[in-house]
Amino acid sequence: MDEQRETLQRIVSTLAIKNDEIHNFIDTLNHTIKNVQINSSNAISELDEEFDGLYSILDEMKGSMSNTIQQEEARKIKALQDQLSQCSSALESSEELLELAAQSLDIKDPGEFLKAARQIKDRVTMASAFRISLKPNVSDSMTYLMVDFAVERRMLQAVSFLPVPKAPEIDLAACLVADNCITVSWRMPEEDNRIDHFVLEYRKTNFDGHPRVKDERRWELIDYIKATEYTLSGLKFDTKYMNFRVQACNKAVAGEYSDPVTLETKAFVFSLDSTSSHLNLKVEDTYVEWDPTGGKGQEKIKGKENKGSGQNPLLKSNRRSGAPSPKRTSVSSRSSPRGSRDHFTGESYTVLGDTAFESGQHYWEVRAQDCKSYSVGVTYRNLGKFDQLGKTNSSWCIHINNWLQITFSAKHNNKTKTLDMPVPDRIGIYCDFDGGLLAFYNANSKELLHTFRTKFTQPLLPGFMIWCGGLTVSTGLQVPSAVKMLQKSENGLSGSTSSLNNIA
Repeated sequence: MDEQRETLQRIVSTLAIKNDEIHNFIDTLNHTIKNVQINSSNAISELDEEFDGLYSILDEMKGSMSNTIQQEEARKIKALQDQLSQCSSALESSEELLELAAQSLDIKDPGEFLKAARQIKDRVTMASAFRISLKPNVSDSMTYLMVDFAVERRMLQAVSFLPVPKAPEIDLAACLVADNCITVSWRMPEEDNRIDHFVLEYRKTNFDGHPRVKDERRWELIDYIKATEYTLSGLKFDTKYMNFRVQACNKAVAGEYSDPVTLETKAFVFSLDSTSSHLNLKVEDTYVEWDPTGGKGQEKIKGKENKGSGQNPLLKSNRRSGAPSPKRTSVSSRSSPRGSRDHFTGESYTVLGDTAFESGQHYWEVRAQDCKSYSVGVTYRNLGKFDQLGKTNSSWCIHINNWLQITFSAKHNNKTKTLDMPVPDRIGIYCDFDGGLLAFYNANSKELLHTFRTKFTQPLLPGFMIWCGGLTVSTGLQVPSAVKMLQKSENGLSGSTSSLNNIA
């Protein structure tokens, strides 16, 4: 009995679920029917608009062509009427001359007869009747203004509903990735003169190969592209790859997407590491700013600590610096890519990048904002907390001093070389680790500022020193084509930098 009751309850539950599904499906069908009616009405309205537009064009063309015929008719009639007027005038003159000649035949006096005959002869010579053409100036034919709409009629008879455009094909060989720009090129599988525009979609990804259905990033859309090529510029390459797909659209409908393609967008991406930066520096992702209160706050904490105030100096220090010391906090030690180390201190107002590299070619840029003194370059991990960039044998940099007077110099192993050129507002740093080359450029003009040539034996970190002002770092940049070309021309030439090109 109980088993049958449970079985019946399951049947009831199943039927209730199925009934609910059918009810939902019925609602869906009713909603679909309503949408079909609405969309059909909209389609008929659009069809009426298209045909009304076609009728309007035909009426306009008919009026224009009828006007042309009427103008031609008026021109011909005027020409014939002018000719008719001339002929009537000539005929009237000729009839008058004929009557005068006939009267002259009756003159009996020989002298008078000769005189009259001479006058008539002279008038006949000058008579317009003998000078006018007796052929119509224009013909009565109007056949050259006839029309034949046989071709157009066949075209109109062939008018049908717009077909769905076929999917474009992305030409991978014609696609180009350079200078943080991506040019995507595609073609239609067959000619379609009804295509109105194309839609290009792209998204960033770290997955190679065919794009995943569920990716962590959404598709970005660029609409109303008229050509079969489009260039995305000013991109930040903060992922390894980008997916692209294209669809063609006519006036009515968008077609299927093309097969997506994946293009490599590899570039050097890093942030500034606040866990070991000098306490006088305020660090946010790729921006560092001089903060004079940081050091003073730390000195006050140390003073209270010496007096045994009982407060936790580490907590106060961490609140002022914005991050706990990696040397004292195990979590920060694990998160720091360089391992445990103290904050830079003393006059080493330094912050390093959080990502090291030990191969390949890399490029990033730095822009200074009202800095009195700053340095940009690279260093090994072993830079001491009191060390300054360019004053050790494991760091290389260029230094700009705007305090009192402007100085621009290259530094390595505590050796300095003055650079006799204007200081650019944006500096590009290029490093070819395997080639043992570090070069600095004017990021705007790509003018070479200085080159170090050495043999790098340890992983390198981007390094920055700043006193007063701020620095903005741009990462995710490809090595510019202009820099590659300059490096080819400079290859094997150390030139003026030989005094600083010490092998580490």
